[in-house]
Amino acid sequence: MGSTARVPQAPAAAAASLRERARGALLGLAVGDALGAPAENLKPSEIRARWGRITGYVAEHPAGTDDTEYAVFSGLLLARYGSALTPAHVEAAWHEHIAGHAEGSFRGAGFSERGTLENLRRGLAAPVSAQHRHAWSDGLAMRAAPFGVFAAGRPAEAARLVAIDGSVSHEGEGIHGGRAVAAGVAAAMAGAPPVAVVAAALAVVPDDSWTARSLRRATAAARRGERAVRSAVVVAGYPWSDLAPEAVALAFGAYAAADGDFREAVLTAVNMGRDADTTAAVAGALAGATQGVSAVPESWAAAIAPVRGSCLPSMAGRHVLEVADLLVAHRAHEDGPAAGQWEDTARDGVPKRAEAPARAGVRGRPEKLVRLDLDVLVRSEVPAASGAAARPGGPGGRGAHPAARSLSVSPVSPASAASRVLAADRSEVPS
Repeated sequence: MGSTARVPQAPAAAAASLRERARGALLGLAVGDALGAPAENLKPSEIRARWGRITGYVAEHPAGTDDTEYAVFSGLLLARYGSALTPAHVEAAWHEHIAGHAEGSFRGAGFSERGTLENLRRGLAAPVSAQHRHAWSDGLAMRAAPFGVFAAGRPAEAARLVAIDGSVSHEGEGIHGGRAVAAGVAAAMAGAPPVAVVAAALAVVPDDSWTARSLRRATAAARRGERAVRSAVVVAGYPWSDLAPEAVALAFGAYAAADGDFREAVLTAVNMGRDADTTAAVAGALAGATQGVSAVPESWAAAIAPVRGSCLPSMAGRHVLEVADLLVAHRAHEDGPAAGQWEDTARDGVPKRAEAPARAGVRGRPEKLVRLDLDVLVRSEVPAASGAAARPGGPGGRGAHPAARSLSVSPVSPASAASRVLAADRSEVPS
């Protein structure tokens, strides 16, 4: 086995790559949202009856929904505070930009957002504001991608930050879903192959959680296509499609079935129905981070305009690409040679802090222990659970990735997480 050391990129090339992936992730989210919106809450049979197989936009004027607008909201908040983000910052932003404004036509979007707004307006503070009947929804997962973009290569840090954001609106499985998405995007941003992206997501959620079980089932079924993925995780007969464990698993299953290919990942998610705008948005963020903005078909990208503010009027006029660039710039300020001495200026309402706080690791660990180690690659001894079968030189195949990636160790072992993804647990997948 040859050396696993990576050839270091020149700083300019590395920055360009990070920006391309960041733009791919957030544009991919918006594209997936717009593609999936007409299919939301439909069954695959209903989708086929209306459109056949969806292969592009079916709406006359495609646009993002609450998924994109809340992602813009959280992305701008993160671009303002970075690693110093606190629940108090999040709660204050909800009051200033959402609860304190007249609501758009979606009236707070999903049930979790509506419950949160009601609690905040009653004077309840985080985390009590998250104690409502839909704290398990995918409302955090839909806005989690910006945290992975910001914490590129640091899945545990992405998971930590998104949980802070979610403390205002979600609990339990709702938080787990957001952590999984943020960590997956963070790994993809650093060049991880799909199998390691899934492992990164599993490594930041409890092993016995509904989210983890659904992720394992979906990615193990991915090799058998979208029907198998859907059958593995959808709660048949349950009326609400915004269950975080279900929606997040469908998105990762679509991403794995497509082996990270942007077009196939998004269309697979769309054609599975259920909460199709969210599942396609998450799949698009994962695949966009994996392949970069150039993987987004031009005709799809061209339809994505600044958000309309249909759900969050205060976000009207902001574009996901602007948010991506702000996140990359803020990360560069924290990581660059001048970190700690930022310009005390403001641009478009996103002020820069005068001083960057030292970043603590997860649960007191030094940050270097929660970084994704790109010099160590995916284990080749066990078969991949991505869409492509293990093959020499291919994703998950022998010779392609000769060792195991080093991932976050909280709250479950990355080695066990990777082995669960790579060695498909057929006992969890309905035949």
